[in-house]
This record gives sequence, structure tokens and C-alpha cells, in this order.
Amino acid sequence: MIDVNDLRLNPEQFRASQRARRADESLIDAVLAADTRRRESVTAYETLRAEQNAFGKRVAQARGEEKQALLAEVRELAGAVKTAAAASEEAKTEQEALLRKLPNLVQDGVPEGGEADYVVLRTVGAPRDFTAEGFEPRDHLEIGELIGAIDMERGAKVSGSRFYFLKGVGARLELALLRMALDQAIEAGFTPMITPTLVRPETMQGTGFDIAHDAEIYRLEEDNLYLVGTSEVALAGYHGDEILDLGAGPLRYAGWSSCYRREAGSHGKDTRGIIRVHQFNKVEMFTYTTVEDAPAEHERMLAWEEEMLAKVELPYRVIDTAAGDLGMSAARKFDCEAWVPTQGDYRELTSTSNCTTFQARRLNIRERTEGEGQKGTRAVATLNGTLATTRWIVAILEHHQNPDGSVTVPAALRPYLNGLEILPVL
Repeated sequence: MIDVNDLRLNPEQFRASQRARRADESLIDAVLAADTRRRESVTAYETLRAEQNAFGKRVAQARGEEKQALLAEVRELAGAVKTAAAASEEAKTEQEALLRKLPNLVQDGVPEGGEADYVVLRTVGAPRDFTAEGFEPRDHLEIGELIGAIDMERGAKVSGSRFYFLKGVGARLELALLRMALDQAIEAGFTPMITPTLVRPETMQGTGFDIAHDAEIYRLEEDNLYLVGTSEVALAGYHGDEILDLGAGPLRYAGWSSCYRREAGSHGKDTRGIIRVHQFNKVEMFTYTTVEDAPAEHERMLAWEEEMLAKVELPYRVIDTAAGDLGMSAARKFDCEAWVPTQGDYRELTSTSNCTTFQARRLNIRERTEGEGQKGTRAVATLNGTLATTRWIVAILEHHQNPDGSVTVPAALRPYLNGLEILPVL
């Protein structure tokens, strides 16, 4: 959540952030009003407690009728203190509930607006000209069936729509991608992690998901656990309620996990193939760092994502995501979108977000600080970024296809496929 002290000092900055997100500005005023009620109730409680303590000393020194009268006042005052304590707690709960509804403060320079209002920062590589090569490109599912890599029919038979089997070279290709991503992450100083895919509600909510209303989340009601849509959730909770030592630099983790999303709002969208599915695998970068270092770490994460895209030889573009499409936790997000030939469009393959201190405040993750003779703690910054997912197979199969339906393996992936250069038609 955001720092209410910052909100109190700079309310217009937060109103501007809400406007940029196309979100409700009145939430700022509601939080401020709740904050005023909380502070007033705390003051009232502390005043009564001080008075109660003073009465205790007077009672100890009094005698006879005076003492009895004072005891009666003490009992009445104790009731007032109890009422004030309850009011203070109620005001605190109200304020926290409102703060949990308020998304992160967007950073300066983030484009205003919704999903379509992104800004293209750069385009790398050119889409392949299949017309010049003299053949019509097949889509990834047709190719996947020709080379024995994807089985949607049996996936639906076993689990329902938007499920699939990766088999043969399809399974090998996904494992090769994820292993290459993990190797790159390790080389960059990330600790590899295989993470839980079921988490407690406080971890899911702490990461920034609205567990009460988010239709994308799978919940196991009997166990009160949630299936994660990204290993970011487990990695964010990994250091919950801890004080970190960032003196040697950022703490970096690379999570390998299966991910689950309901795709509740995607009826009729990308129903063919494995672009939009309920279950997929991913290697996710996650960093804990200082607030000052967070923007530079964000750029580093983007560079690592682009390094992976270069290895699989895909044309792509980088976009600065508009404020209204950032989600609850992100203050800024860059997406890398690869060209998908049969769709004639760029589709997201990776994304990296700077969540500043938003998640850390919710999960109580801090670092020690020293300065001007004072020691204390403050919230850390958290960032995340994708290095590879199942969806990459879509762009790889389509971009690297051959006229007969076979697929040329990008050179960097070949060592992970025992030197295989072509995924052949069966």
C-alpha cells in the first residue's frame, strides 16, 4: 500500500495518479478523511489514558470518602478509555481497508489512459516477409500439430477448454526455453527458486491482488489457499515480515513455476492454440532493492528480457504501458511484444514492473537505514520481470517456420535440445 504520510503531504500528486489511471479520485479524499478520524481517535484515546494514569496516582494517595469518589470516577474513566480504544481500532481498520483499495502511485512519465494508450519506446528487428519467400505462414497450432508438439483436443478432453498437452518436441522446447532463461538469470546473479504455486490469502493480497473480487484467481475454498498466476506472488512473500540487508546490493531471485489464470474476461479471445490458457510455465525475475536503485534495476530487468528475445531471434517492440493498464501494484511497467505473423500484430511475451515500496509495505518487508546519527528501518522496493513463458512457443513456431511446416531452432536454444537444429514434421 502507499505511505499515508506521503498522501497527507502530497494529495494532489495522488489525485493526478488516479486521473492518469482513469480511476476514482474521490478515493483520495476518503482515505484522507479516514486518516483524520484515525488520528483524532488516537489523540482522544491517549488523552484519556493519560488522565486514567493520573487518576491512579491520586487514588493511591486518597483516603476515605475522597478515595471512594475517585474510584467511581476511575471506573467511569475506564469505560471511556475502553470506548476510545475501540473507536481508535475501528478508525484504523477503516483507513487500512481504504488504503488497500488505492493503487500504487504512478511514476512521472508514465502515459495516461487505458490499455490502448501505451507508448512504443523502440522496435527491434523486422517482421519476416513470407510473401517474398513465396509461402503462406501457418499458425502456431497447425505447426504444433504437424511436428507433434501441441495437443489441444486431448487437453480439453482431460481438463476442459484452454488446457493443452505439450508433447515430444513441444515439451522439449518449453524446457529448453526455461532452462536457458534460468541459466541467464543465474549468470546475472539471481538465485534460482522453485516456488510454491499455492499461497495463503495474506500473501496473495499482500502482493497486490484483490482476493475478494479478482475473477482471474483460482481459490481452493476448503483450504483457503490460492493458485498463483505468477511466481512473483510466492517470491514477494518469501521475505514477508523480515528486515533485509541490502548493503551488498539487491537480492535477486528467479522463480520457476506453473502459473494459473482463470482468463475470466477473455471469452472469445485467443481461443485457438496456447496464447491465452489457464495453465502455463514461467521463469520470473524478482528483486528486492533500495528505493533509490529501483529505476536502474527496472532498466536492467528490461535489458535481460531483451537479451532473451535476441537469443530466440524474434522481432519485437518495447512499450511503456499506460497508467490504466498497470494493475494495482506497478508504478511503471514495460512490456516486450513479439511479432506474431498470422495475427499481423505484436503480442506480449514479457513484462517488467517496478512496484516501488507498494508490495513491501503490505508484506512488511524493510531494510535497515543509517544516517545523520540515526538508525531505523524503511520499506524496500520490489520489482519483477518475465524471462520466458509457454507463450513464447507461439512466436517461435510461427517466426521460424519453414514451408513444409518444420521449424528451425534458434541457435542459442540448440544446446538445450541436444544440438537439434530442425523440429521436423512427423
